[in-house]
Amino acid sequence: MVVRLTLALLLFASSPALANTGVAFVHGTGNQTNAYSDYWTGEMIQSVIQGLPNSSNYTVINCQFEEYMWTSGAAGCLAGQLESFINAKGITDLVINTHSNGGNVIRWIMSNPTWDSRYPNIISKIRWVNALAPSSAGTPLANAVMSGTIFEAAVGWLLGYQNDAVRMQQTSWMSYYNSTWLYGTSGRPALPKGFWPVVGTDVETSIFDGDSYCGGYSLNLGLEITQAWLAGCSDGFLECTSQAAAGSVWFYDTSRTNGAEPLSHNQSRRKCFGLDVILRNDL
Repeated sequence: MVVRLTLALLLFASSPALANTGVAFVHGTGNQTNAYSDYWTGEMIQSVIQGLPNSSNYTVINCQFEEYMWTSGAAGCLAGQLESFINAKGITDLVINTHSNGGNVIRWIMSNPTWDSRYPNIISKIRWVNALAPSSAGTPLANAVMSGTIFEAAVGWLLGYQNDAVRMQQTSWMSYYNSTWLYGTSGRPALPKGFWPVVGTDVETSIFDGDSYCGGYSLNLGLEITQAWLAGCSDGFLECTSQAAAGSVWFYDTSRTNGAEPLSHNQSRRKCFGLDVILRNDL
């Protein structure tokens, strides 16, 4: 936390007075066509962008994140939409809020600047990436889905079943990518811009607890079921070690959320327990 505050002060001190700040919301696994409503919800986005000097300087990404991270439908689509946003709005200071597998796609771009001619300009504009529950080291749920040993009803809404993005997020596959193609994990070069995970540590689903309904009770209940395949510290989809594997942890949920509430994997993309205000103030 101290390190991040120090970096923020240095950036503020060294940034041009007329820096034009923008924010991009990058979804996780899935083929999104309306991530504003279907993935993040308008109330989450509209709350966060209140922290912008110009509240119109935001973009919500809609890409085919059912594909491998390096493909034209994933990183290519993300690069195209980010470049269009940067150029259209004259963005010079870009904060990226990612969720889940979206963190892998933006890490691909930052780790492989020569892969696509658009990447260097995008990287140069990024202030930092707020990685909400990133799947940086994969998840045992992907292993189980690909081997057919887990019932799809519990994880279908999370993973979209046996697509390439799920295959990629198997733990052994992510270990390979992290050791070869991706930066930011232990023993690898640092990413060119900060990658700051927010780690979700638990799922709570009591019918008597109103907090369990934030983001949708049925979705949280599914995540509590899938916790059976994960380590004790998890958000129902990702183990804490996976979320913390790349970059430098910004914070573990209960250290900053209202009422020290944990963030399930679903709640870390929604307006739950003050997360929206934390992201707003970050701008």
